[in-house]
Amino acid sequence: MSNSRAAAVLTTPDLAEALHAVRTLLGLADLSQAEVDFEATLRTPQALTRVLRLMPDLKWRALAGEEHGSSESGADPLVCLPVSVHDWCHPLDLAEPFIAALGRDSAGVRWDLNGWPEVPEAGLCLITQKYAYLTLSVNSRDLYQDEPAPDHTVYVHVRDVGLDLDRVEWLAARAGGRFEGKVELSPL
Repeated sequence: MSNSRAAAVLTTPDLAEALHAVRTLLGLADLSQAEVDFEATLRTPQALTRVLRLMPDLKWRALAGEEHGSSESGADPLVCLPVSVHDWCHPLDLAEPFIAALGRDSAGVRWDLNGWPEVPEAGLCLITQKYAYLTLSVNSRDLYQDEPAPDHTVYVHVRDVGLDLDRVEWLAARAGGRFEGKVELSPL
C-alpha cells in the first residue's frame, strides 16, 4: 500500500463552483481507465433514500459499528442511521448524481485517474495512475468528513507536495483556486 498527498486547491461554499473546478481538472487528466469512489456519512433518511435510489447495491455500515447493521448483513439502512458509505470502482458519470443526492450530508468523492498530463512548458512530467487522483470533499473541510462544514474542498493528489509543488500550483491555477498549504495524507 502506498500513500498520496492530497493538496487542497479550492475551498468554496458554492458547490457549483467546486464542481466546475472538478470538471476542469478532469478535462486535463487521462481518463482512459478512470473510475470514481465514494466515502460518505449519511445522516438523514432523505439523503440515504436518494442515494439508495441511485445505487441500490450501495455498500454501507452503521456508523456505530458493523454489528449494528451493514449492507452485508441485509439490515435496513434507514433503521441504522447514521451510516458510513465506502463504495468503490464506479463509472465517472455516477459522481455528480451521487453528489446531488447528498443534500447537506458529507462525502468524499475520489476520481481515480489514469494520469496527470505532461506539461513541458511548465516543466511537469507525466504522473501515472499511482499518484493521479482528484477528490471533492462535499460539505466537509477534510478528506474523511471529520470536519462537517457548509464548504466544499477540491484536492489534487500527488506523490509528494514538496517534490510536486509546481504541479499542485499549476492544477490549482487551472481549477480557479490556489494552493494555500493544506495537505492531507491519503492512504490508497
